[in-house]
Amino acid sequence: MILHSIEAGNFKLDGGAMFGVVPKTIWQKTNPADSNNRIDIAARCLLIETEKRLILVDTGMGNKQSEKFYSHYNRWGSHTLMDSIQSLGFSGKDITDVFLTHLHFDHVGGATHRNGEAIKTTFSNAIYWTNKLHWQWATKPNAREKASFLTENLQPIVESGQLQFVAPNINYGNSKELPFAICYIDGHTEKQMLPIVQYQEKIIVFMGDLLPTVGNIPLAYVMGYDTRPLLTLQEKSVFLEKAATNNWYLFLQHDAHNEVITVRHTEKGVRLKEIFSFNELFN
Repeated sequence: MILHSIEAGNFKLDGGAMFGVVPKTIWQKTNPADSNNRIDIAARCLLIETEKRLILVDTGMGNKQSEKFYSHYNRWGSHTLMDSIQSLGFSGKDITDVFLTHLHFDHVGGATHRNGEAIKTTFSNAIYWTNKLHWQWATKPNAREKASFLTENLQPIVESGQLQFVAPNINYGNSKELPFAICYIDGHTEKQMLPIVQYQEKIIVFMGDLLPTVGNIPLAYVMGYDTRPLLTLQEKSVFLEKAATNNWYLFLQHDAHNEVITVRHTEKGVRLKEIFSFNELFN
């Protein structure tokens, strides 16, 4: 197995929304804001290369939406999903599986693309993996999340016949269909799935929206986007205890400036231990 970090683009989000009830005077120490109160965000994906499969975890925002849509997120930098994949010597047709942690637009947008007037799946040879409960949640959305679950991101996957559901399994247990374990998280959205990959005698966890940035490590630093913030607190506490005790490597999807971290136990709770670039740690 070989792992690759895939930079699918950068954008900005409101710092207050990213830290919920935490005051700006505190969170801006780790995540400086611009004049519009927005902080740097990454859409970092993971590519898992095995002997027979090439598995892409999440796909970023994509490029099929209108300029008005993207203007709300102030995209910056030169990274794109396909450029990053091609820089490794692969094409979209080489992807065998697309594992979607959840179906918010900044995680699933790149799974489809505009082809003339039609919208098609980006990876024509891939199985697209989600789970049944989250799919039901996303396709019959609540008013709070409706703007994050876009029909044009989801319907083409169904119409292509490429959609499959991961079989239910024990939380933190091994997947039957994919070469990693899965942690299910319900505080952010129903049944978000975080891959837990054993690689080079290390455990690396793709953090999705459970821990978006280094600045979100303290338990109370929960995003305003979460549908059940008190549940996130519980899930985050359990996860960080495991991560610190077992020295897991945490792959940060949304931290534009820090790729991989470890955490440790302290008198104040679990806190940052070390920061690594992906290449220095795994290549």
